[in-house]
Amino acid sequence: MTTRSMELADALTNAAPQVFGPAVISKAKLCLLDFLGCAFEASGLAPSRQAVAAVAAAPGGHMIAEAVTATPADAAFVNAVKGHGLVREDMHAASVCHHGVVIWPLLLALAEEETVSGIDLIQAAVVAYEVGGRLGRMLIDPAMSALFRPTGLVAPIGSACGGARLLRLDRAQAMSAIAFAANGASGLNQWPLSGGSDMFFHPGFAARNAWMAVRLARAGAFGSPDVLEGKSGYFAALARRPMPGPVELFPNGEADILNVYHKAAPACNFAQTACQTALKMVEMMGADTAPVESIRISVPAAAASYPGCDLTGPFDQPLQAKMSIPFGVAAVFAHGRLSEENYGDLAHPETIRLIGASELVSSAEFTALFPGRQGAAIDVTLGDGRQLSTAMPDVVPATEAQVRERFRHAAGALLGGEAAEAIEEFVDRLESRKDAGRLLPLCAAKADQRLSRPRAERNGRNTHPSAGQVS
Repeated sequence: MTTRSMELADALTNAAPQVFGPAVISKAKLCLLDFLGCAFEASGLAPSRQAVAAVAAAPGGHMIAEAVTATPADAAFVNAVKGHGLVREDMHAASVCHHGVVIWPLLLALAEEETVSGIDLIQAAVVAYEVGGRLGRMLIDPAMSALFRPTGLVAPIGSACGGARLLRLDRAQAMSAIAFAANGASGLNQWPLSGGSDMFFHPGFAARNAWMAVRLARAGAFGSPDVLEGKSGYFAALARRPMPGPVELFPNGEADILNVYHKAAPACNFAQTACQTALKMVEMMGADTAPVESIRISVPAAAASYPGCDLTGPFDQPLQAKMSIPFGVAAVFAHGRLSEENYGDLAHPETIRLIGASELVSSAEFTALFPGRQGAAIDVTLGDGRQLSTAMPDVVPATEAQVRERFRHAAGALLGGEAAEAIEEFVDRLESRKDAGRLLPLCAAKADQRLSRPRAERNGRNTHPSAGQVS
């Protein structure tokens, strides 16, 4: 009997060489650089410091911007948490997942234990994004994401498949790695409603679970061959429906990593376009316009219904504000900008006033185009009675130049400009490197660069400081 996991295991090593063309390789390297930039910038934030504090010092695994090491599995956990700390990690809209913050920590940890080439690391990452993206398209729907965190459900399997390819596991071992990763899928979506910090740790759990899945499989542990489609398996348990078919990788020779985009704003994926549209409206209105009396925000149904995206307060934690579309839009109008600083004052009077004057609605037009396009529209009524409208058909991603500049600023602030340049140069030439495991040590801090606790923690408050705040 051939199972879906067996088919997937076979496909991991059978990808046509042309799918790993120059555009795909360049995209993978940019995703890696974006992950590293986010991890550096978030290293001083409370979740990052808590993750570091939760693991024991040990040889073997380097943690980004840290002078101490941990086991490779624990290092993968910490690096994944750091990569997710800004809420600005790369995004695959069709699967509603942040794959990179799980894939890169796992593969880089494996590369520290095994001597693997840079091109093998890149191809393993492309496969991991592919499995995660295609599987997520099959599994995730609004009903699912109302309860479970898509990244926690899908990314462990995609990452484990990347790890299986990187370590050249045989068919039986790869199948078992998929099974154990499916068993390790987890993550609930209560956190946006309660303001909990659970979200930051979901990628950490996923990366560490994927690590164990790959290592167990390599050690000979036997996982359920029909874990994906079985009557008590992955789809039956999570989606409450049969698996619709095989996970088809690289259909028509197209790599799903090319559908990953880099966030421009440090907020929820579903808030991106609405906030960008609000900024477009602010620029159109000018400085001397009458006060805004009401705001109507139109988004796809997936955005309007995602947990926390319709939250109108109270906002006890910055993470709640970063998830809230009304907060994000109101803050753009209140501050006249779209930046991290918008989320620094949760009680800003004008932001709170505008949230109360806002209405979030689901647009049939934008829903029909999603996830291929992620549009938004803003309609405002001004104090002088004028009504203004503007829309954007899709999210505008951060450019390569912006990703690079963010990385240089964040890495340079912690390690120095010379070290940041060395990391960027290593990534740029990754496909020619004989030992990809040299990358993480480059990202580690020297003893005199050790980060201190974030300011909020020193003051005894359990809060999440503004991104970029390194104390």
